[in-house]
Amino acid sequence: MQKISSDQLIPLDIFAPEIPLEINVVYAYDKAPNIFGQIYRKDARLWLHEDLAKIVLLAAARARKDGYTFLLFDGYRSYEAQEKMAQSKAAQENPSWMEEPNRLLSPPGAGAHPRGMAIDCTLLDSGGQEIDMGTVFDLLSEISTEAHNPAHRRFVNLHETHAKNRQLLNGYLTSAAQDLDIPLHLLDTEWWDFRLPADIYNQYHPLKEGELPQDMRMTSGSGKNENSDADKKQKILKALEAFL
Repeated sequence: MQKISSDQLIPLDIFAPEIPLEINVVYAYDKAPNIFGQIYRKDARLWLHEDLAKIVLLAAARARKDGYTFLLFDGYRSYEAQEKMAQSKAAQENPSWMEEPNRLLSPPGAGAHPRGMAIDCTLLDSGGQEIDMGTVFDLLSEISTEAHNPAHRRFVNLHETHAKNRQLLNGYLTSAAQDLDIPLHLLDTEWWDFRLPADIYNQYHPLKEGELPQDMRMTSGSGKNENSDADKKQKILKALEAFL
């Protein structure tokens, strides 16, 4: 398996004012919409693998032109953070969340988040309010199938308004991915989850915090690396130059 380098992880907060977006690192605080309790350190940043970062930033730039703003909840979720989630009261009280075949919570090291290859997000309207997707972020149903899970992309009783709003979000991200020629997978069970496909992220080792600089760790560490931020920003904006 390949290893993801720290140079390939991009902090999304560095792109204003060029690409306005909102970031709420939900697992850094023990308050709604976080259902797990505090998982990350309070100054944790939202990191994405560079390929997914390009998709999200291009989608956000296009949405902004239409009066919408991307709100980002979570990206890179370290192995240690996944361990804390699995041990949380909410997860312990709902063991079905981690059961196959349609698990809603990945065990430590599994899935796209510990590789920075998944983004949890929604849209804000021109007044800064979240548009109604039919459920709150991180609604994890006891039964995850489309017949019982309102957050499922094919939920059988989804209201037309909610379906249109979800399609709006989907459209920005899928069109950006297509233009950049980067594959994107929309997770069935969570309308907010967009990720690189499993055949891509499974080629890489999940990242543990000890493999990353202090400023990039999610549950420990401290500080920012301003020089590294500037280099990464320039690199990504150059890659998107033809599309912005």
